[in-house]
Amino acid sequence: MSSNSFAYNEQSGGGEATELGQEATSAIAPSGAFGLFSSDLKKNEDLKQMLESNKDSAKLDAMKRIVGMIAKGKNASELFPAVVKNVASKNIEIKKLVYVYLVRYAEEQQDLALLSISTFQRALKDPNQLIRASALRVLSSIRVPIIVPIMMLAIKEASADLSPYVRKNAAHAIRSVQVDVFLDPEQKEMLIEVIEKLLKDKSTLVAGSVVMAFEEVCPDRIDLIHKNYRKLCNLLVDVEEWGQVVIIHMLTRYARTQFVSPWKEDDCLEESEKDFYDSDEEQKEKTDKRKKPYAMDPDHRLLIRNTKPLLQSRNAAVVMAVAQLYWHLSPKSEAGIISKSLVRLLRSNREVQYIVLQNIATMSIQRKGMFEPYLKSFYVRSTDPTMIKTLKLEILTNLANEANISTLLREFQTYVKSQDKQFAAATIQTIGRCATNISEVTDTCLNGLVCLLSNRDEIVVAESVVVIKKLLQMQPVQHGEIIKHMAKLLDSITVPVARASILWLIGENCERVPKIAPDVLRKMAKSFTSEDDLVKLQILNLGAKLYLTNSRQTKLLTQYILNLGKYDQNYDIRDRTRFIRQLIVPNEKSGALSKYAKKIFLAQKPAPLLESPFKDRDRFQLGTLSHTLNIKATGYLELSNWPEEAPDPSVRNVEVIELAKEWTPAGKAKKENPAKNFYSESEEEEDSSDSNSDSESESGSKSGEQGEEGDSSDDSSKDSSSEHESESGSESEIENKRTAKRNSKTKGKSDYEDGEKENEISKSSDSSHAESSSIEESSSDSESESDSESESESRKVTKEKGEKTRQYRNPLTKDVSLLDLDDFNPVSTPVAVPTPALSPSLIADLEGLNLSTSSSVINVSTPVFVPMKTHVLLHRMSGKGLAAHYFFPRQPCIFGDKMVSVQITLNNSTDQKIENIHIGGKKLPVGMQMHVFNPIESLEPEGSITVSMGIDFCDSTQTANFQLCTKDDCFNVNIQPPVGELLLPVAMSEKDFKKEQGMLTGMNETSTMIIAAPQNFTSPVILQKVANVANVGVVPSGQDNIHRFAAKTVHSGSLMLVTVELKEGSTAQLIINTEKTVIGSVLLRELKPVLSQG
Repeated sequence: MSSNSFAYNEQSGGGEATELGQEATSAIAPSGAFGLFSSDLKKNEDLKQMLESNKDSAKLDAMKRIVGMIAKGKNASELFPAVVKNVASKNIEIKKLVYVYLVRYAEEQQDLALLSISTFQRALKDPNQLIRASALRVLSSIRVPIIVPIMMLAIKEASADLSPYVRKNAAHAIRSVQVDVFLDPEQKEMLIEVIEKLLKDKSTLVAGSVVMAFEEVCPDRIDLIHKNYRKLCNLLVDVEEWGQVVIIHMLTRYARTQFVSPWKEDDCLEESEKDFYDSDEEQKEKTDKRKKPYAMDPDHRLLIRNTKPLLQSRNAAVVMAVAQLYWHLSPKSEAGIISKSLVRLLRSNREVQYIVLQNIATMSIQRKGMFEPYLKSFYVRSTDPTMIKTLKLEILTNLANEANISTLLREFQTYVKSQDKQFAAATIQTIGRCATNISEVTDTCLNGLVCLLSNRDEIVVAESVVVIKKLLQMQPVQHGEIIKHMAKLLDSITVPVARASILWLIGENCERVPKIAPDVLRKMAKSFTSEDDLVKLQILNLGAKLYLTNSRQTKLLTQYILNLGKYDQNYDIRDRTRFIRQLIVPNEKSGALSKYAKKIFLAQKPAPLLESPFKDRDRFQLGTLSHTLNIKATGYLELSNWPEEAPDPSVRNVEVIELAKEWTPAGKAKKENPAKNFYSESEEEEDSSDSNSDSESESGSKSGEQGEEGDSSDDSSKDSSSEHESESGSESEIENKRTAKRNSKTKGKSDYEDGEKENEISKSSDSSHAESSSIEESSSDSESESDSESESESRKVTKEKGEKTRQYRNPLTKDVSLLDLDDFNPVSTPVAVPTPALSPSLIADLEGLNLSTSSSVINVSTPVFVPMKTHVLLHRMSGKGLAAHYFFPRQPCIFGDKMVSVQITLNNSTDQKIENIHIGGKKLPVGMQMHVFNPIESLEPEGSITVSMGIDFCDSTQTANFQLCTKDDCFNVNIQPPVGELLLPVAMSEKDFKKEQGMLTGMNETSTMIIAAPQNFTSPVILQKVANVANVGVVPSGQDNIHRFAAKTVHSGSLMLVTVELKEGSTAQLIINTEKTVIGSVLLRELKPVLSQG
């Protein structure tokens, strides 16, 4: 859908086309008997003339109508020659619509499309990324082997395109070429090389598409995934939804080949007994193996942790993909978290419910405990279709146990009365299965089924008979009365299966009902010729059994039935008759089997095993088509078994140390340190595993943001790489930090390219370094730098852990630079933007790039204006006399550099003291963090106190919900930040502003037009209005008609550039450039009305 949507971006193509089509139809009146056909013909002729016109407006109008026809499902293939002529049009809008048409019909009109191949090749060089991508899509739609070399070259060039949208379409084209055209090994190898290159791409827009191409072309080439595994795990949260599904399924297969089973620990507990014949040494070896604790691979844990936030996705396919990943990969103790998400999907439409319930049915067989808390969610609703009802019954049966069976049986009694007879019959089968599985309720179920035998509905009675027959096979001795009761029903029941079941039961128990059985045979002999074939076979069996046990009464009757069967129309019955006659009636031709006839017919039959139809489906991967159909579908890729020993984990390591050295700008040569690294290898591994844990909260916060704002895949793709690579805790970040410490405290500052900044700033004095670290790093880092190198690693870690506590309790301690009063000095303090870790793909892109020795300085400045507007946190009426208000002071937060500072004023409006005011329970979105104020012992009557808090909103306007408590009460309150308070002002030069703005164009730019009175467009008024809405810094401007403002987001440090450009008259253009497109669009919506009003 996304690839076609661009045709309607700047004009209402769909609706307009529909109206125009209707006008054209109504304008041409049908004439004669064939008016309908002539009007169609004339309409298309009209379109052809418009397409051949010299006016672009007529061509554009025609193309809109044609695309509208396609959208309504009408055939527009005969217009292909007229449309394809306009493929070289200079009008960009016409060209877009022509490509939309060609993608649809190029396969049907291959010969005509081939004539324009040179035009498509030229379009691959077009400056517009949408045209380049569309040309590639049209080329891949012409499925002719002769153009494969051209396609291969186009794909190769497109894979190196600067636009991620074009690279995404290159991945789509790979799949088209592979699926539709036969490739020789060399061409396939070339495609694999392109896939390998695209897998290294750091754009989230490309990730899903290239993994799909990988799955189609070379799913067995696991080696291509090794180096990209961690990157894919970290990017997963920001990839488009359908890309997430593909990546999760691929990573599930990958993990099953690279990690050992997390279920081993459970298996070892079961093998605790010593084998009798084992020697002591063998036993000791086995014991050692069992004692060896299971340690999950950090990469295994990374995958499980980074997919967890996606359980809250709004897309059912993503939730299902994560659920199957947890089922197949996570330890059994952790798999339970998927149950709540799957139950949530049961509120979706019936098609989604069907797939989810099928998967739950398979899971509930092996692990009942996962879904037992949600038992009531599987109760059947009257509005459910039959297919959903039967699946819910299946799950209820799997979850039934001694504790809940009484509740379930009451529920089943209601279901039996349903008007849906198929569902009622399935319920009776379910009761039978429950009776089989839970011995305590067998008699209760049997009595209930016997009561159903008197039901008016014949289908219910017939199904009850069949189930009772199966239950009686388990304990026939005790239930002679039931068999007698069922024999009486033969006169009224007409369903063949039920009649056959009753006859089989009487035949098996003929010695227990010696008076009834011969009479039943007599009645059956009367109606033999009119019975169903299934019933006739059981009559023959009953006659044979009675002949062997009670021949005196039934000999002539049996011979009569055998004679009837001998001339029956069905050959099965004729064969059975001949077989039984030879077996039970001895004569000179009878063989040796006649002596064993009684043993053959009256042998003890094993009781039937009532099993779930989903028992064997676990051999297929959950959520796949094969699992749904219960047969192996074409293209199904099986999950491999867990390896006994994990393959070498180092294949997933990405070496970046040497590359980072090569990237040093000219004139800033680093001094080589010949001394041995301070950190040992084991400590480095420890650090990397610790830092990886940080990515959970970050990825979770982004997931929450994605769900809140409803961001599109295009928006999220731009800011994904910078966020993830700077926050995922990768090894390259650790190496960069250590290199910085060794190089005489030289800090790096990044210059953005595709969402990443990589400049360097040297800090010469210790004071400036201390100031920068107060905003950029935690106080633990600055303290650890001042420690001597001989201090042990363990002491350093302990200090870092305890530092946050010391920050708050000892605000006057010298070491805590965050509380330095310089931070609140009106003079602007230069602070470096946090340096993100260099990914290997970014370094490869930066190789050979000449960097200027003079790097631009971007400073965090003091706020231009601090609005004193307060917001009500707790009204005195709701708070029983306690009132609370909050406002944003626009100062760096003392509790953390990623937190927004919030000041809360508490008032006691009662005549009594309020004691122990504190923050209680917190209900924060994923990733959001809060630093609370210390409890207030008491607040005097009419007293007031102001306290400070810090909240990390994760660059989103999500609400922080928590409880404000006193000694006696707790009140639910919330803080929702205005988008302008999520920023820190930045001071930068006009040159730097333009440079950064040039890198944040395209999808990172949003703009709108403003209309206001000329007096509202003076510099002081614009400054006052913008600063009142957002915490931004003023950028000096050499032009009177352009006003520039700059800021960065508190959490991620992403730049936010605001431009107000005055136009002629009373209009102005408001432009916002930022990687955080969601925040940018929200800020645009808030600034527009403020700047427009008088």
